[in-house]
Amino acid sequence: MSGAALFAVADGFRAEAINLAYIVACALFILGIKLLGKAATARRGNLLSSIGMLVAVVAVLFDRVITDKGAGGYLLLGSALALGAVIGAVFAARVKMTGMPELVALLNGFGGLASFLVAWAEYSKDLTSAISRDLSVAAGVPVMATIVIGGVTFSGSMLAWGKLSGRLGGRPVLFKGRHLANAALALALAASLILFCSPLDGARPAVFYTALALSLLLGVTAVLPIGGGDMPVVISLLNSLSGMAAASTGFILRNNVLIVSGCLVGASGVILTVIMCKAMNRSVGNLLFGGFGAAGGGASAAGRLSGEPKAASVEDAFLVLEAARSVVIIPGYGMAVAQAQHAVRELGEKLEANGAEVKYAIHPVAGRMPGHMNVLLAEADVPYEQLCEMDAVNPALPMTDVAIVIGANDVVNPAAATDKGSPIYGMPIIRAHEARTVFVLKRGRGAGFSGIENELFLMPNTRMLYGDAKATVTRLVAEFGK
Repeated sequence: MSGAALFAVADGFRAEAINLAYIVACALFILGIKLLGKAATARRGNLLSSIGMLVAVVAVLFDRVITDKGAGGYLLLGSALALGAVIGAVFAARVKMTGMPELVALLNGFGGLASFLVAWAEYSKDLTSAISRDLSVAAGVPVMATIVIGGVTFSGSMLAWGKLSGRLGGRPVLFKGRHLANAALALALAASLILFCSPLDGARPAVFYTALALSLLLGVTAVLPIGGGDMPVVISLLNSLSGMAAASTGFILRNNVLIVSGCLVGASGVILTVIMCKAMNRSVGNLLFGGFGAAGGGASAAGRLSGEPKAASVEDAFLVLEAARSVVIIPGYGMAVAQAQHAVRELGEKLEANGAEVKYAIHPVAGRMPGHMNVLLAEADVPYEQLCEMDAVNPALPMTDVAIVIGANDVVNPAAATDKGSPIYGMPIIRAHEARTVFVLKRGRGAGFSGIENELFLMPNTRMLYGDAKATVTRLVAEFGK
């Protein structure tokens, strides 16, 4: 067999091995996502997905770098991988759970930016060839789709990061004619896609850069009117968009694993967004165009119930909890801020040792990112079978002795069911107010992140335990040890 024939056989074997590696990577992605559905298997799912990504990266290196860049390509990409690994390790070690929502928003933005830059690079590389003369629809649509979706994802995620981190405030910014402006931007981007795939000769670069700028602008104008209370759903939606941008990039690069992984992220993000919108009794359109939280809602609560929230001491709360036979703990973002999840688990164990049945009620949009409370409680080794969804725990609350609300606000606000003038009217809530006694652990007297006053705090069966949640729960645990 000649050298050329041997080379052809080796090249064919390499191609088959790479395709097999792509299939393995995709299978690991799918299995990893499935395992992420339960707290007990989530860590294993995350590990399998990470291994799948490693397999995919190594396969791409052998697929593209050997043939395209040689040793220089390995050095360049190796340096980039090492830098990314260092940055990721620093984030993993230093970012607290309270900072996780804005970190997720930031990573969504980086995913969109990566796809955006790949499409831009491919456009620039082919500027003097087919793209500038006779561009087919099959070649032009992925480039422009990636630019649009990646640009919207990047700028929108950066704005979401600013809101979640407090740098830009959590209130929605409503401007006159925002719906018309967003519609005009969307129509202009659609027109750019059509024009980009038309025989425009020298006009095509102007169309491309116009679409580039408009996509970045649309991400800002779309997220700017969305309030902080909707940020968990926005993060989920932006995560879906980052996956769609990656899938579109896969069509540009003709890379199957990128297409599959992008579609998995995009589809799972859409499903999660729909689930969370249903949990809030709102449509995706209402979320994007409603301006949630623009109106205060505090006057409505003050008008319906008079008086001031009634404070209680830790000693008073202990006496009630000691006699309780059933307790439901309802966590919210305040628990994450105080890093109180481990103390909460200890309190749950003390209550169980005292003969009480303890459950943890998790609202789908509690916290500031999807699954925020589940992650916190899993980190503290709270038994998975004690975590209850809203629909499962609500029927039992009227027979519950004590409900302990730790840093939650809108998800337990009775106004959602009783006050038609409230911005959250119609949103399903955990009906903590139906318990015989309610203890609310809260740092201060202000409204929550969305700015809506909570009627629960004024109800006759509610007592407020003001102060740092971790310190308060720790003192309760200590009372049980006396």
